Amino acid sequence: MNYEIDIAGKKRSLKLFSVSEDTQIAAFILYGDVEMTGHAAEKLLEAAPDFDIILTAASKSIALAYEMTRRAGKEEYVVALKSRKVYMDNPITVNVNTITTQQQQSLFIGEDDAAKLRGRRVLIVDDVISTGASLRALEELAERAGGIITGKMAVLAEGDAYDRTDITALGKLPLFDGDGNIKE
Repeated sequence: MNYEIDIAGKKRSLKLFSVSEDTQIAAFILYGDVEMTGHAAEKLLEAAPDFDIILTAASKSIALAYEMTRRAGKEEYVVALKSRKVYMDNPITVNVNTITTQQQQSLFIGEDDAAKLRGRRVLIVDDVISTGASLRALEELAERAGGIITGKMAVLAEGDAYDRTDITALGKLPLFDGDGNIKE
């Protein structure tokens, strides 16, 4: 079963996947969708507050962060990784549980990336904000690195996340019951 969505003028058909017995989500996969990545970057930048650098989490929103950075004429962006790499000196680590991973994972930024955030206006960018767990983890990483969060953006906000006043999203992604009907 699929859900048809219009994201700021671009249509996509999203396949539904179960995350529990009574809940399904429509999977918005940005990987490989060059047209949507560019479109979303353009539309998000139109609504973005002033920022110096973008922070995102690996991995589905990396291309979006890159494209937004490039279009905004910025020099760099930071990606919080899901495992510690050998090149990460003194990493900052935050644990997170997300709806799609369904288990605890960690996000890491190394000392060098933390220095890129320190004292700078940070725009947090993600593909989809659902429960807000990844967003909270990114906020904590930015704050612990000394960054100043100026905004939080996503292509889509899922369920109640769309009603949050502290994020900007291009569209609402509903949650679905076990039969594929939109939950109200």
